[in-house]
Amino acid sequence: MFVVVGGHSRNIGKTAVAAGLISSLREFAWTAVKVTQHGHGICAPAGEPCDCAVEYAHPYALTEERDPSAGTDSARFLAAGARRAFWLRTPAGQLGHALPVVRRLLAASDNLMVESNSLLQFVRPDLYLSVLDFGVADFKPSALRYLDRATAVVLVSEQSRPVWEGVAERLWRSKPAFAVRPPAYATPELTAFVRAHLAQASVVI
Repeated sequence: MFVVVGGHSRNIGKTAVAAGLISSLREFAWTAVKVTQHGHGICAPAGEPCDCAVEYAHPYALTEERDPSAGTDSARFLAAGARRAFWLRTPAGQLGHALPVVRRLLAASDNLMVESNSLLQFVRPDLYLSVLDFGVADFKPSALRYLDRATAVVLVSEQSRPVWEGVAERLWRSKPAFAVRPPAYATPELTAFVRAHLAQASVVI
């Protein structure tokens, strides 16, 4: 089975939601992947200088995390109970070059969870969860582009109304919504929803 967790901005809890689900659904024996895109030394998720850039000669880089205490997002997946965890980096706009490796990971895994929005340009997962924070005005174009494809939205803010603009309310209001809070980020209701969907899912990639 194939799950994608995305969100409309950085640092709103996407990794925490993915890790929470991995922990709550350990019977699925997850392989988890964090996708990072970068450009000119700038990390797209973080919006600041980084050292995750891939050498020009290579269209992507894939690193397997083996230390659950390393402090990286992929290490958080391991600590939550994932069997394997990876960090996939590509230059901005070049994620398509990494599709073969994503397919290989899917074929080799019992179940695959990927933290990304942009991957939806190329795949149709069994389940896509969009993490939304009503208190953050930034709304990434990739998140807006695929919001209508979300199976459900995960709300990580206590605010009742969003501060962002230019996002049609029907795109998120019509979806099943699950409010989550730290530290678990995966309520019994969200966990049950995901488990039920995965039980009847089929993969198209």
